Order: sequence, then C-alpha cells, then structure tokens
Amino acid sequence: MNLRRLIPIFDNSVSTWALEARLLRWLTFVWLFVGLIMLFSASYPVAEARQADGLYYFKRQLAWVFFALIGFNIIVNLPLRKILGKSHWFIALFLLLIFGTLIPGVGKKAFDAARWIALGPIPLQPSELIKPFLVLQSARLFGQWERLSWSVRLTWLGIFGLVLLGILAQPNLSTTALCGMTIWLIALAAGLPYKYLGGTAIGGVMLAVMSISLKEYQRKRVMSFLNPWADSTGDGYQLVQSLLAVGSGQTWGVGFGLSQQKLFYLPIQDTDFIFAVFAEEFGFVGSIVMLIILALFATLGLIVALKAKNIVNRLVAIGITTVIIGQSLLHIAVATGALPTTGLPLPMFSYGGNSMISSLVSMALLIRVARESSEAEVVPLRKPQSDFRQRRTLQKK
Repeated sequence: MNLRRLIPIFDNSVSTWALEARLLRWLTFVWLFVGLIMLFSASYPVAEARQADGLYYFKRQLAWVFFALIGFNIIVNLPLRKILGKSHWFIALFLLLIFGTLIPGVGKKAFDAARWIALGPIPLQPSELIKPFLVLQSARLFGQWERLSWSVRLTWLGIFGLVLLGILAQPNLSTTALCGMTIWLIALAAGLPYKYLGGTAIGGVMLAVMSISLKEYQRKRVMSFLNPWADSTGDGYQLVQSLLAVGSGQTWGVGFGLSQQKLFYLPIQDTDFIFAVFAEEFGFVGSIVMLIILALFATLGLIVALKAKNIVNRLVAIGITTVIIGQSLLHIAVATGALPTTGLPLPMFSYGGNSMISSLVSMALLIRVARESSEAEVVPLRKPQSDFRQRRTLQKK
C-alpha cells in the first residue's frame, strides 16, 4: 500500500471514487472540523481549571483524530470482504474487554459505571469500539441467514446477547439500547420473519424496564426527566442546566466561545452535553444546520444502501447509518429534554478517543460500501476483426 494514502489529503485516488463516496468523505470532514471547533470552545474552561492548560483536551483530541484518520484511510481503500472476514475476531476481543470492565480493579469507574479499562495512560471503552464491528458481523450473519445452519445462527445470536448483557451490566443502558436497536433493524432489513423480530423487540423492552426497576440511579433519571424543575439542584440539575443553555441561544446564539453555561454550570459539557453548548453559542439557526448535516448523511446512507450490489453490503450501509444518526439524535434528544439523561457522546463532537475512532471507522465503512456499490469493474472487450482480416484468415484456412 502507498504510504501517502494513509494521510487523507495525499490520497490521489479520491477523484476516481463514486459521487456518493466523495460526498460522504467531504461531509465527514466538515462534521469533524465543526466538532473540533466546538470541542475547543466547550472544553477550554474545564481544561484550564483541571489541567492548568485550556488546550489540554483539545490537543489530546487532535492526537486521536490523527490516528483515527490513518485507520479511516486504510478502511476506505480496503475491500469490504477482507474487513468482514476479520470482524468476528474484533467481536471476540471487545466482548472479552467488555466483561473485563466488570472485574473489580480492572474496570475503571466513573459516575457509578465501570465502562473503561486503563492501558497505562490510555483508557479503552470497548462498548464504544465494538459498535462498527457489531454492524459488520450482524450484516454478515443476517445477509447469509438462509444459507446458515441453526447451530451457527444460535451461536451468533447468543454472542450478540452476551455483548448486550455485558454492556447493560456496566451499567450502560443507552449504549445497550442503541446496539440492540441497530442489530434489530439490520435483521428487519434482511427480511427475517416477523415472529422472530416481534419476540425480540418485546424481550428488549422487558429487559430495559427490568434494568430501570433494579437500578436506582436509572429510575431517578427517568423521574427527573418527567419534571426536572421539581429537583433542579439534585437529580434534575443536569437537564435544567442543559435546557437553560439551549434556551439562552435563542435564534442566532450568543456567539462562538461566549457560552455562560459551560463556565461550570453545565456538567460534562465537553462530552455528554456538548450539543447544549453548541446550541447556546450558535442558537436555533446553528442547531437546524446541524440537523441538516444529519439529514444529508442519512440520505446519502440510504442511497448507498439502495445502490449496494449485494445484501451484506446493503445491510452494512443501513447499520452504519443507524448507529451514527441514531446516536446523534439520542444525544440531541437528551440535551433538549426529549429523552431521559444518559451518557451518549455526540459523534465527532464529544471529547474521547474511543468515540472518535468508532465514529471515523464507521464513516469509513459506509464510504467503502459507497465505493464498491458504484464503481463497477470495467472489463475490456476484444476488438472485432475487420471484414478484410476475417477474409484473409478464411483464405489461409
């Protein structure tokens, strides 16, 4: 592989890509650029207070972006069948790491949830990194469903169940719901019988209700979501401060870098509530532009899926679009009070190397599907002999 291709700006093959692939690539870079600018603004006060360096989190995020973009360019130039052939190994690795987070002393706790494993100074969040590979393996399984034996089907369904249960046990209900919904939608798109899908959906809802019933902090979040102002300094504090930030933006916003809520009023402003800071600084207009970017990405993802040459590629496109758009909408819904408070990062906005790698790997997979869906291999035709040459050939015979 040409090493220059590892750096996006030196990838000369882009001009030969299909239109959808090029549009997705530029939309990804625009999204990434806006996200980095927003992270700079949202993280500066907290970085200055905690690390005595306002650029601390921003510089670390740039380092993650650099490495993630190398992986991004490798994937967009690698045949999808090769990536699909290795996806089961990544599922096995991240499944072990997910259960590793549940081991006392191994898993790193934050906000009463053990979601990380520390490898020296680098924290790994396996529930975030497994998302694109769950999409790949789900597409591979359901795309070949009719050709597989029941033993293979049940084995992989059991593995998917273990992944979801492991994430739920951390506990991380929002990521569990997102991953479960993605697998379910891929199965729906693959045409699995409704009796299986209906039973799975009912089981998933019952599992979520059971989790909320057993976990006191989840139950408090749901209650505070229904009326956050009833306990505005307690369980409803995060949502109240987020709503104040969103409302303060009004039509055009208070201006870039001028958010007041990020000055230690709004908690976790550089990750779980970064959209609230964005809405305060860029207002209703900026928020609509963000939603337009999501709509464009979803439309391109749907077009890529419809153009896919085989069922597995189509399911990969549907799954990746669901993960990226679903996670973005859930984050925005939490920040605006449409859903109970939860801990989902906004792709390519929120601080965190795991989220950045997962997002750019997912984007690269969708671009790869777009390339393979529209770039047909050209087979050269043999040039027919002229009548004169044909006659001479016949005379010689």
